[in-house]
Amino acid sequence: MRYWAPYALVGGESPRVEWGVLLEVADGRFHTVRPGVAAPPDAVRLSGLAIPGLANAHSHAFHRALRGRTHVGGGTFWTWRKQMYALAERLNPDSYYRLARAVYGEMVLAGITSVGEFHYLHHEIGGIRYDDPNEMGLALVAAARDAGLRITLLDTCYLAGGFGKPLEGVQLRFGDVDADGWAVRAEALLAQLTDRPGVDPYRVRVGAAVHSVRGVPAEALGVVAGWSQRFRAPLHVHLSEQRAENEACQAAHGVTPTQLLADHGVLGELTTAVHATHLNVPDIGLLGASHTGVCLCPTTEQDLADGIGLGRNLLDAGSPLSLGTDGHSMIDIFAEAKAMEMHERLRTETRGHFSAEELWTAATSTGHASLGWGSTGVIESGARADLVTLDLDGVHLAGIEPTAAIFAATAADVRDVIIEGTSVVQNRVHGTLGDPGALLRDAIEELRR
Repeated sequence: MRYWAPYALVGGESPRVEWGVLLEVADGRFHTVRPGVAAPPDAVRLSGLAIPGLANAHSHAFHRALRGRTHVGGGTFWTWRKQMYALAERLNPDSYYRLARAVYGEMVLAGITSVGEFHYLHHEIGGIRYDDPNEMGLALVAAARDAGLRITLLDTCYLAGGFGKPLEGVQLRFGDVDADGWAVRAEALLAQLTDRPGVDPYRVRVGAAVHSVRGVPAEALGVVAGWSQRFRAPLHVHLSEQRAENEACQAAHGVTPTQLLADHGVLGELTTAVHATHLNVPDIGLLGASHTGVCLCPTTEQDLADGIGLGRNLLDAGSPLSLGTDGHSMIDIFAEAKAMEMHERLRTETRGHFSAEELWTAATSTGHASLGWGSTGVIESGARADLVTLDLDGVHLAGIEPTAAIFAATAADVRDVIIEGTSVVQNRVHGTLGDPGALLRDAIEELRR
């Protein structure tokens, strides 16, 4: 297959916009990337600006059903959590599949080609196991397959309701009794997906997750970290999203959550800390020195009044940055990238903290890498052939400098999406799901009955 783009964002470490780019694809990967040529008559002509596929490094698919329903009135993260738990009580494998399929369809329309699903809704009400204890996770994998995007299922260890507190109520759906029980179930999931009929192993990864230091006792952290290292699997962890978590960790262990993770071998190149909002200087040093990635979710952090993270400090310290839509108050990686810069401007009262190249990288290659998808999120020979086109002729982007599209584009500007050489979205229409909006409406209304 041959494509030609009038503009394309090419290159790995320092992506740059080139004009007249010929892209030859074989076996789902870029074979040739050649800029500065006229459009060959036998090439499929792409419109606008071609960019690599975007990565959504942190998703809770079922939170999408809360959009527009939890925003009125006051409260905190903790009051919002009560509404989230009420939703979690209503899901079963079938309803979760229908909701997630529609959510992932919305993601593909927004140019996302890989998602990291931070999955902790494992069991039936009361913690009773399904006949297949991984049924909920398999429903998410099926949903991603049917929506056409790549998934890293970050199977989450969640054992406590707080420091020294047992799981209770809906939280019982999240738990596996102990860390060894989690590891056995996660390994079974890995084996199931290796040769499961209808599952393409090249579109599915299984990773691990520590819900948080309040959700996983200190003595269990090393079990999860060891599982990740054994299978060379991505490991993600919610970190210091709330000041209350830091204060409780100090009271229980005498150290910050970051230090506790470091003490138990959780930090490292396989690991991504999500949010990392409330850190001190030593925390930043620990994350950077260990090359632990950090996934920022600025629109969720705005929505939940979490606070403003320290993205520039973390990147300078050595932590690769990625982006996630987390609670899905919106699904727009461009909005997350812009907010990463704008949060720094509000915090410091100065402009210009991230270059366009750094924002493009966070939205693409480092996000995919954090999910275990190397050679993805870049337009260069040998990389997976993911392409997203942005409409430069519409009223929103008309006249912009293409390199700066990361500061101006929105999900609505995505026109076409190609994943590993296969067209999934053409002219803003999903090729297999049709209208994900209708699917979303039906799935959410079902949960509200």
